[in-house]
Amino acid sequence: MTTINVRLRNPERHEAQKRMVESTAKRLVVKAGRRGGKTVGFSIRAVKKFLEGRRQLYAAPTNEQTDTFWFEVKRALEKPVQAGIFKQNEAEQFIELPGTKQRIKAKTAWNANTLRGDYADDLYLDEFQLMAEDAWDEVGIPMLLDNNGDAVIIFTPPSLKSSGVSKAKDPRHASKLFKKAQEDKTGLWEAIHFTSLDNPFISKEALAIIAGDMSMDSYRREIMAQDDEIELSWLVYAKFNERVCKIPRFPIPENWPIYSGHDFGAANPAALFLAQNPGTGDFFAFREYCPGGGYSTAQHVQAFQKIIVLPGEEGKEKPRTYNILRRVGGNVTGEDEIRQGYTAHGWPITAPKLSKINPQIDKVIGLMELNKIFIFNDLVELLSQISNCMWVLDEENRPTNKIDNEPRYHLLSCLRYIGSDFTPETIPQQKEMQVWQY
Repeated sequence: MTTINVRLRNPERHEAQKRMVESTAKRLVVKAGRRGGKTVGFSIRAVKKFLEGRRQLYAAPTNEQTDTFWFEVKRALEKPVQAGIFKQNEAEQFIELPGTKQRIKAKTAWNANTLRGDYADDLYLDEFQLMAEDAWDEVGIPMLLDNNGDAVIIFTPPSLKSSGVSKAKDPRHASKLFKKAQEDKTGLWEAIHFTSLDNPFISKEALAIIAGDMSMDSYRREIMAQDDEIELSWLVYAKFNERVCKIPRFPIPENWPIYSGHDFGAANPAALFLAQNPGTGDFFAFREYCPGGGYSTAQHVQAFQKIIVLPGEEGKEKPRTYNILRRVGGNVTGEDEIRQGYTAHGWPITAPKLSKINPQIDKVIGLMELNKIFIFNDLVELLSQISNCMWVLDEENRPTNKIDNEPRYHLLSCLRYIGSDFTPETIPQQKEMQVWQY
């Protein structure tokens, strides 16, 4: 017996991708961010199903999407095709076992008419938010009836840029289908959601550059794959004016005072550094620190001390540093020992002046209302947290005074710790809103 190798990518390092590949649901809906690995994940799934003797049909609106899928399929099945076990048709983008119905095919399709004329044991509809609804309703569902086939529907929440090329009458039809899958209690449907950041193989540096040029709404949809019809009143920090206060990075002047906010925790410690313009009182968030778990207090302090070194002083035995006026962090009553630990290592941290979360947030919102907090556009994680931090909604979708999943927003904790030390009314206000340029 001759053994022919098949080259499948290993999804083990990408947890969401692995879940997609291994899902046994008859109807699987996946909502994912750009470059999140969804198309590669389903090429892995489709090849596995094909090798089980099943007929696979992958459809996407444009050649760009089908080419990605087709490249992965050809790569995986290259050896058995070369050995003559399978037949490959490059023009029509399919690979089949001659004399059988076993086939894997990539096809462009916008609507019911362009999807007609085929059938499958497993149907994949990629970029479904750009397809007309009838691609699934009129053709996709009947296509699976004869063989009790499975379907995988993949999409990224539509943005203003993509809505113009969509063939759908309802631009949120994919999102509504995802919600239906989430609410299903029969076991027929499964819903999977993940972000671009969940892809361990994507360049975080490149993502930071791209995100810096995106609006917060586009970032929420394209990167974080959040598509709820979010009203501004639902967002905790809705007063942040990104048009004015999300700015390109510039060198922090040497004479500007620096403040730092700190959120403690072994698993997800965080710190945020703000500089203040002494002439206007405006604050500029210029460095975020999210190292992950596994670091000691001493190591954190070493990192903080490097952050405040003045440009051109790196590598010197005793470099000059920015003037740190205040370091604030932790809750008022329960984390004194942690603050003492930082102080012992040369980084004294004080407790916030306000003890409760909501009054701390009110102070930050007050600063944002006056456009007193500016954020460099490469602080991707902080901007992401601002755009996604929401109030818990009641049964009538009215915001309560409780933050949804508050413990996950570590940088926002840093911001409210340090921001609550300042009173907006005592800070000089700008006469007019302006976009900062340095």
